[in-house]
Amino acid sequence: MILPIVAFGDPVLKKKAMDITKDYPGLSTLIDNMFETMKNAKGVGLAAPQVGMSIRLFIIDAAPYVATKEEEEDDKEGLKNFRKVFINAKIVEEEGEEWKFNEGCLSIPTIREDVERKPDLKIRYVDENFESHEETYDGVRARIVQHEYDHIEGILFTDRINPLRKRLLKRKLSDISKGIVEVSYKMKFPLKNKS
Repeated sequence: MILPIVAFGDPVLKKKAMDITKDYPGLSTLIDNMFETMKNAKGVGLAAPQVGMSIRLFIIDAAPYVATKEEEEDDKEGLKNFRKVFINAKIVEEEGEEWKFNEGCLSIPTIREDVERKPDLKIRYVDENFESHEETYDGVRARIVQHEYDHIEGILFTDRINPLRKRLLKRKLSDISKGIVEVSYKMKFPLKNKS
């Protein structure tokens, strides 16, 4: 089932999400619905807060990532096969010199901005079978994980951009929260029909 994606301005996107246990009701159905929702919206990652649930769950399927010709020829990072479920994730370490990359977000349609993040990370999490993992990622894979991880911490990519750029986007962000934006997927706007 395709779920509505919560738009910028909804308080759930600014809350630190809660850990869950393996007996969380309807977890496998939620995960399936999130993958279907993300695919329908042509995203590469989706966090539970983006579908209105303040729990520490996010999914990634980087197969639709639009790689440069060079990246496609040499898929070193394994983006085509990077499909995972992260539950109760905790970033243990981030290292390296920060690098800029243009990011977007399904909850903030039509806006893309350069965000600086460290290139390497180590993360601990459990998967959909509640098996524990500790893994390291770099480059674009790390970037996708960091972006989705921010969602379960109540942080949006717009919180990480230059304050002047954010002020310049204020009107656009306000319009998104009111539903004054064209999107090709189902969304829930917190301030729609409110003045």
